[in-house]
Amino acid sequence: MSSIISVNVDQINALDLSPAIRAIAPLLPQIKDYEQQIEFAITYPLEPDDPRELPEVPEVRLWFIRLDALYPWLPFVLNWKSGEFARYTAMLVPHQFSKEGIQFNPEALEIYVMHKTFVLLNWFKDLGIESPSRLKAMTQLLGYELDDGFFEMLSHP
Repeated sequence: MSSIISVNVDQINALDLSPAIRAIAPLLPQIKDYEQQIEFAITYPLEPDDPRELPEVPEVRLWFIRLDALYPWLPFVLNWKSGEFARYTAMLVPHQFSKEGIQFNPEALEIYVMHKTFVLLNWFKDLGIESPSRLKAMTQLLGYELDDGFFEMLSHP
């Protein structure tokens, strides 16, 4: 059962995270049960001649950067199958669109992937969630392969 967080132009322009907070707060006690369940419905009209996608709009990106600072584990609960994780990543990582699709800045994407891996490893440990397979699947969506040796190395403080 998916949860949809609706965000409008006024909330984005005011950096108002209340729609996300209202949707996520009740889920927090059982947040691990909401793996890959959240999606965003973003209403941010662009001029008809504006060729940008939403992840290219600075105001939209800034709203998502603020959201990510509040919930850095959010990728875990985003609906990966609907493309929500890729869109979320595009909000946070410099990129360009081309005929082949989205092209992330390679260095920025690597930093993002490793940051999210470290954040989620700690968060999973706190919640008692088995993590390597989930993190491998998540990073594979972005073109990264993490091997078991990497996770073994991280199991030591």
